[in-house]
Amino acid sequence: MDIDNTDLVREYLTDLQDRITSAVSQVDGGQFVVDQWTKPAGERLQGSGTTQILEGGAIFERAGCGFSHVKGPQLPPSATQHRPELAGAPFEAMGVSLVFHPRNPYVPTVHMNVRMIAAGHEGQPKTCWFGGGMDLTPYYGFEEDAVHFHRTCQQALQPFGEQWYPEFKQWCDRYFFLKHRNEARGVGGIFFDDFNSLPFEQCFALTRSVGDHFLLAYQPIVARRRELPYGETQRDWQAFRRGRYVEFNLVWDRGTLFGLQSGGRTESILMSMPPVVKWRYDWQPEPNTPEADLLHAFLPERQWV
Repeated sequence: MDIDNTDLVREYLTDLQDRITSAVSQVDGGQFVVDQWTKPAGERLQGSGTTQILEGGAIFERAGCGFSHVKGPQLPPSATQHRPELAGAPFEAMGVSLVFHPRNPYVPTVHMNVRMIAAGHEGQPKTCWFGGGMDLTPYYGFEEDAVHFHRTCQQALQPFGEQWYPEFKQWCDRYFFLKHRNEARGVGGIFFDDFNSLPFEQCFALTRSVGDHFLLAYQPIVARRRELPYGETQRDWQAFRRGRYVEFNLVWDRGTLFGLQSGGRTESILMSMPPVVKWRYDWQPEPNTPEADLLHAFLPERQWV
């Protein structure tokens, strides 16, 4: 991939990060702390990035949105599962990743990521691929929220072909699944990885469309739920369900594993962790409660649109 394409992708990603954090600041009233970092000389990965994080806000207990652009001498194992011919190849990776953990348990946690990786052995053309998506993790189920989120994801992909939403939706359902719990992390959304099925320009346009539809997918849900009253019962359930979020990210998430295996910046990689979490031994909610309804009516795989 030539330098002009790299610059185009980087310019888009940094602008996306600023647009999203500015919009969230306006809604929350709090300000993101901006941490610009550079990897020290001598480390396995070289590069830089910007982590923006809001903690203790009126709406968001913790909201992190990071941009990174790094280069490394060889792809980590988590990145070559589907591309064994690139094992050991030098690489370049850049992306924006965010996780927002709301204070009100009726507002769902959300994750969004868009990224590009380019890799190739010396003397060979670089292979470039994109990845990303967005997914919703509610603590209490609202059908209209899940439908709106999925419909917006569908609209993001529509211009590039009817096949992508069903494919990326199913990929998301499979990916964000806690195998050790036999349980979905949330109500899904879309997910794609190792994507270069279209020419570069179209792959990049599709990835941009996903990033650009994030606020359209999430902000109306926040507006609908942010003022709903809640108590200790709801906060306790939220903390318990956040435990599943931590389990997924540390055990199964390829992005987390990629970052840690390749020598990424730990603070930025783990900014997705929720601030308050609880675990209980073999605990289940009482039948016929809103908490049980989430498990039985919302987490099993469904067609939302």
